Amino acid sequence: MALSPSTHPVQIHKLPQFAYIDALRWMPHLSTFTRHILLATYDSDSSTPSLQTLTFCPSRAAPSLTPQASVTAPSRITSLKISPSPLTPSKPIAAASAFSGSLLFYSADLVNGTLNLEFSVPEKGFHLGPVSGIDLNENGSECVSVGEDGRVNLVSISAKTGFRRVFDSNGLVSYSSVRWASPVEFVTGAFGFGLHWWDQRKAGGPVALFKDNWTGGTASGIVHAIDIHPSRKHTCLAGGSSGTLFAWDIRLPKQPIILSGVGVGDAPANSLVESDIWEVQYDNYTHSSKIINSSSSRILPAMICSEDGILGVIEQGEEPIELLAEPCAINSFDIDRQNPSDVICSLEWESIAILTRP
Repeated sequence: MALSPSTHPVQIHKLPQFAYIDALRWMPHLSTFTRHILLATYDSDSSTPSLQTLTFCPSRAAPSLTPQASVTAPSRITSLKISPSPLTPSKPIAAASAFSGSLLFYSADLVNGTLNLEFSVPEKGFHLGPVSGIDLNENGSECVSVGEDGRVNLVSISAKTGFRRVFDSNGLVSYSSVRWASPVEFVTGAFGFGLHWWDQRKAGGPVALFKDNWTGGTASGIVHAIDIHPSRKHTCLAGGSSGTLFAWDIRLPKQPIILSGVGVGDAPANSLVESDIWEVQYDNYTHSSKIINSSSSRILPAMICSEDGILGVIEQGEEPIELLAEPCAINSFDIDRQNPSDVICSLEWESIAILTRP
């Protein structure tokens, strides 16, 4: 059951759009007053998927979004990631995976307002069916992809040629999400309550496995989203079905820490959501004295969004904070890395909500 909204004054503005929003991401700041957002949209009237950049003009009274650039995508977008270009900050790299099984890389020129396709990995031989998850490494040089077909692939962005297959389960495992942990390590989320930890220095498959039944067999379990904090790369945060949010410490692989969940044995009684968690990110905005004075074993605060319309913050051992409650699903959100007080999220009813925390 969702808790009552936080007593902290959060500024919330909802801006209607003209298409369904599959994903959205903050882009790097050019200056204090110039900010941009990248959208993956789908126009159901014309069956047209597209990528768009918007200029964000902040204002406590009435913030605004102005269209800047737009390109048509070959297929509906399943995952969207941004990485700053190390040589040209004003031209970040955007990676977008598609239902058709392709992976596309764009450069966004935020000064001149253009969005250009740099190269793409075609469907043939890459994934069988949709690409369910991707992630860019810290310097934007490599992208990892996973699919329901059980394939794990690596694409070198600098080479702009093909891909390297890391693993193929031949359908025995279906992957739903992925996240880099270090330049050579990443974690994949799977159907059936699973997490797999991979190390490119060790061939043959994952180096560590986690599998648990969150719901006691009452429902199927899928890990929809993963996050790993830059300063605590040994711990993976995972969100999935039945409102489950848990942390998996690679040093203690058999002892997950359950932070939220419905019908989960060790979950707190005041779980924030009851439905699928679509996205999870560590929330660097929250700085409690317990976190500052604690050891590295304490799980840092996390923000989640869910199918039952909740955007909130969950902190280990604390009451969860409900930032936004909607009568529709909240499909995606992003915390501004350079200004963590600002959060954007996409509502199923073709709107963007912009939240500013004090």
